[in-house]
Amino acid sequence: MPSDFRTVGSRRKFLKNAGYVAAASALAGVAIPAVHTAENNTIQLALIGCGARGDGAVVNAMAVPGAPLKLVAMADVFSDRLSHSHASLQKQLTKRMDVPGDRQFVGLDAYRKAMDCLRPSDIVILATPLGFRSLHFGYAVDKGLNVFMEKPLTSDGPTSRRMLRQAEESEKKNLKVGVGLMSRHSRSLQETAQRIHDGQLGDVILLRGYRMHGPVGTMQLPPKPADVGEVEWQIRKFHGFLWASGGCYSDFYIHIIDHCCWMKDAWPVKAQSLGGRHYHNNPKGVPYVDQNFDVYSTEYTFADGTKFYMDGRCMPGCAQIYRSFAHGTQGTAILSKNSDCGAPSSFYKGLDIQRAGQVWQSKKVAFGDSNPYINEWVDLLEAIRNDKPYNEARRGVEASLVTSMGRMAAHTGVEINYDDMLQCEHEMAPNIDRLALDGPAPVQSDAQGRYPVPQPGIVTKREYGQTPS
Repeated sequence: MPSDFRTVGSRRKFLKNAGYVAAASALAGVAIPAVHTAENNTIQLALIGCGARGDGAVVNAMAVPGAPLKLVAMADVFSDRLSHSHASLQKQLTKRMDVPGDRQFVGLDAYRKAMDCLRPSDIVILATPLGFRSLHFGYAVDKGLNVFMEKPLTSDGPTSRRMLRQAEESEKKNLKVGVGLMSRHSRSLQETAQRIHDGQLGDVILLRGYRMHGPVGTMQLPPKPADVGEVEWQIRKFHGFLWASGGCYSDFYIHIIDHCCWMKDAWPVKAQSLGGRHYHNNPKGVPYVDQNFDVYSTEYTFADGTKFYMDGRCMPGCAQIYRSFAHGTQGTAILSKNSDCGAPSSFYKGLDIQRAGQVWQSKKVAFGDSNPYINEWVDLLEAIRNDKPYNEARRGVEASLVTSMGRMAAHTGVEINYDDMLQCEHEMAPNIDRLALDGPAPVQSDAQGRYPVPQPGIVTKREYGQTPS
């Protein structure tokens, strides 16, 4: 695996590797003035979902110098994950963490108990698999909490419609909502977008995105062990299940899809897509039973006919490409040089990307402004401090819906337009509020432990049929 992917491809790895103390010291020049909430200046945080993403979000928040934050509650479905997260964060955050045993909550209803520890205007971090996002966001909105929630937000039409209604309600309540689409907070990409929108590339006529590397996360699954419950298995191995993550397509490709659409300043109106599974067994011959394809290629079309091609591949031993490009009538741009938003961005004359033809490169920003994962929190906290309108929920749902549109086109083998995806009635995890660890799971396996997989051209009204025979 090349060094650029190893260094920046993993979510929030910057602070995990560098450590909170070093980051905070280096970021001393971007202090946020005191934020006033309730009776004192301290904003309380509650973490819902104690995996790597949740831990990373907490550490990123705490890396904003001067921000008066304290973690006061934690919740996860599983006690081992909460315990591991608590020990790790306690080591990094020391006095900025106050989560005694009576504010550590375990179970599928733990999210309520953790949020009940907060005051209005405090912040809840939602970092569970996306299957729970609407349930948790709705409760946060009801309680009047500010929110930071990880991407993606939805994987199907009914949940997208529900979250759009919740987003509207959060806007009416003037809640501040951040969504973990950190490319929008890359200072390099912000400058690039402004230049493209100002016409410096001419009219955008083509966009290209690539995320190709070996299998990551839990996207390829062997059969479930007999001693693990079905619901537990699907939550822990969420990348393998469309209801829990949107699969590798939604979870891995959404960042590039989002920032390419940002450059066009529009969402695509339709998608056609190819996809398939080349490898049905792991190197030891054990079958994969998850719902993912291992290769995807999607053609998105915008209202004016502009095309955006997104190629994704999760296969070992193949060429690795993790970049994005924009082509205009006056030249070509490298948007992300590596990973989801790797600086610098640059413009070139014509189609040939050679240094001799380079006409612009994004400026190198100060270290304290170079990490988009921290910038998300800088921007969110600044909006809270100044009571500025700041709500990324609607855009986060739209980005998730457009991503799902491409995924559904691949999984059905038919062209899917925006309204097709939004109005599709297949809800992948209905009654998520009544899910129980000892109850039925959102998707069922057959006697061989295989889960229903997409069948393009055969199952065309939804992304997969019932349990395979």
